[in-house]
Amino acid sequence: MAVSKPRPAHLHLPFVPLRASSRDCSPSPTDYLTMNSRPSTPDRVSRCSFSSIRENESILPQTFSSTKISSYLDTEAVIDDIPSTPSPTESTSSFSKEDHKMIQTQTVTAHFQPPVTHPNSKLLGYWTPADSFKGWKEIQVKGKISSKSFGDLQVLHQAFRLTPKPTPKRVGPKPGEAPIERLPTEIITSIINLLAIDIPPNGISRRNVDLMSLLLTSRTLHIATLTTLYSKITIPHSRIFQKFLSHVSAHPTLGTIVRRLDFCHFNPAQLFLTASERSKARNLTSETLLRCLELTPNLQEFLGQEYIDDDLDASVLKKLFLGLDRLQAVDFCGCTSTKFKEAFSSIVSPDWPAELSIRRLSLHKCLTLPASIFEVLLPRLPHLTHLDVAGTRITDAALASIPPTARLTHLNLAKCTMLSARGVIDFLAHHPAAKGLVFLSLATDARSHQLFDAENIAELLPILPKTLKSLSLKGSRMDSYSIDLLRPLTKHLEELSVGRSLSLKDINRLFVPDEDNDDIQMQIDWVPHSLKYLDLSDLWGTELDLVYLFNSNCAILKGFSEPLEVVEIAEDVFKRVTKSAAAVEKSGWHLTECGIRGWMVRQPSKDVVISKKDDGSRGWKMGADSWGMRKIPVARSDVGGMYGSYMFGRKL
Repeated sequence: MAVSKPRPAHLHLPFVPLRASSRDCSPSPTDYLTMNSRPSTPDRVSRCSFSSIRENESILPQTFSSTKISSYLDTEAVIDDIPSTPSPTESTSSFSKEDHKMIQTQTVTAHFQPPVTHPNSKLLGYWTPADSFKGWKEIQVKGKISSKSFGDLQVLHQAFRLTPKPTPKRVGPKPGEAPIERLPTEIITSIINLLAIDIPPNGISRRNVDLMSLLLTSRTLHIATLTTLYSKITIPHSRIFQKFLSHVSAHPTLGTIVRRLDFCHFNPAQLFLTASERSKARNLTSETLLRCLELTPNLQEFLGQEYIDDDLDASVLKKLFLGLDRLQAVDFCGCTSTKFKEAFSSIVSPDWPAELSIRRLSLHKCLTLPASIFEVLLPRLPHLTHLDVAGTRITDAALASIPPTARLTHLNLAKCTMLSARGVIDFLAHHPAAKGLVFLSLATDARSHQLFDAENIAELLPILPKTLKSLSLKGSRMDSYSIDLLRPLTKHLEELSVGRSLSLKDINRLFVPDEDNDDIQMQIDWVPHSLKYLDLSDLWGTELDLVYLFNSNCAILKGFSEPLEVVEIAEDVFKRVTKSAAAVEKSGWHLTECGIRGWMVRQPSKDVVISKKDDGSRGWKMGADSWGMRKIPVARSDVGGMYGSYMFGRKL
């Protein structure tokens, strides 16, 4: 039998990596020349040498082990742990001795099946990797985890596949037993409440999308999220109200979760609807509002405003005051329509229960309500803490009729023209409900009405409680002696609105001791003020001396007047100061405005590292973080909508 001449050795070493340098793993030019000089694959009728590839004769495609003399091969495998001495043919391989040694020590104990003709040769045999073989990429070639032989295997479609070990599945907590789900429901609800948004982004965009995602997390988080979503309902327009009412009607259980109905962001002109289209839709009417109140029996806060005053008929008001036993806060800010006045007058009666559950009441700018309503309503509020009757017709008798069990912390009597100075002073001096006041506004518009003169101020200031944080005497007539009485109050006040007939030199005495005073002990015992906000809007035109304000003798805008941060000035003065904005910025302040109000705000110092900036939020502000609010909030929430306009953007 004629045996063809064996092929060159490099054609029979598909599993041995080529020699690689430490810098480049690509084949050498000699290797490319050798590969290009390979003879073409013999056809079906041509002769075949030992180990030549004849894929068309294989039982399985691309096994590359079947030849015309494969029957001569021995079927028993031989284990060769220690390779024999390399033959001269092996020395022609591109492997060095170091590579042979590295592969022997790092990789495999191979199963070798020798050929029939040369039993001692390893060039024409077939290597089978051991069980510990992890692939050619794991072989270190001179410090690199790489090998050209892996690419050779890819060319020959010969690669060893190792079955990966199954990774054990991570065992997690069982459903309902996650750490956050084990917390008490009150704590989970408090955490989820931090994601809730009180102020809607606009009238159309979706709100609280994150909370909607939490509904799909687990049963425990679903229940806690429902409490957050339905406890505080904000109605920006009538379509939202209609959707909410339909959903609560279909699922009455959800109505028992509602604690607040907030209409302060309501705008009937949204979505570009005309008045006729809104009336035809009838989404928000007195009937649907009454239906909503009936489906929310545990309601605690109802926040209305002037845009819904026509829908507050007698049945709705009666339901609010007499049909909801847990109602604690009611706000009718700016409701002045004739329907509202007639409905309120028709339900208020001496036959009402002796006590109502309301603790926080706001009738801010309800100008049309008669005085008889206050005389019947206020004596039935024994737990009253917040009362805002600014701009109403409340009388001295109604104010004095507040039960002695009430504990007022917030009282707004601004622009109450039917009150007298004597009635207010007697109430603040002797009524038990006024002993713990934190916020007190006695402001008036000096152009049309004056409540206190200098003598009244001298009698009022000494009786004010030390718990006060905000005091407004805007519109009152004051003199230099009033500054002496105000000085002790500035040691605990954070907001102060001064009255008329004062000069900047008088007001400057609130921040520094008197220069011409020979009392050395007063200067030694001087206690710094605590004012954050100073209202100078009663100084009109030339009454506010801008030359003295920016003078070195004035301490108001100096650095040592801190913690003073905000100074409010009159509208005409603000326009004058705007023309000298550079001087304001040079002094370390900048101008800001909202509506018709304008302020000078201190810029943070660049030289001083502030660990925590004071954002102006206080517990007694009930969610507001700006200074100089003119409306009392009755619910703890972010300020916006119509309430924000009345609180910071309007006059008294």
